[in-house]
Amino acid sequence: MKITIDADKCCAAGQCVLIAPEVFDQRDEDGVVVVLDDAPPAAQHDAVREAAAICPAAVIELHA
Repeated sequence: MKITIDADKCCAAGQCVLIAPEVFDQRDEDGVVVVLDDAPPAAQHDAVREAAAICPAAVIELHA
């Protein structure tokens, strides 16, 4: 799994961080998502998929 984001569209809701804190964080200055691990281990894949699914701005893209 490879993760990309469109930070320009991020609304800083933080749902991704709540679901997958090992993979996502937020910038201190504006809350925009930051990817901590763009190729997370298999153990994190379910949480990453959930984070992508609930992102209100749909900025998280997952690639095989």
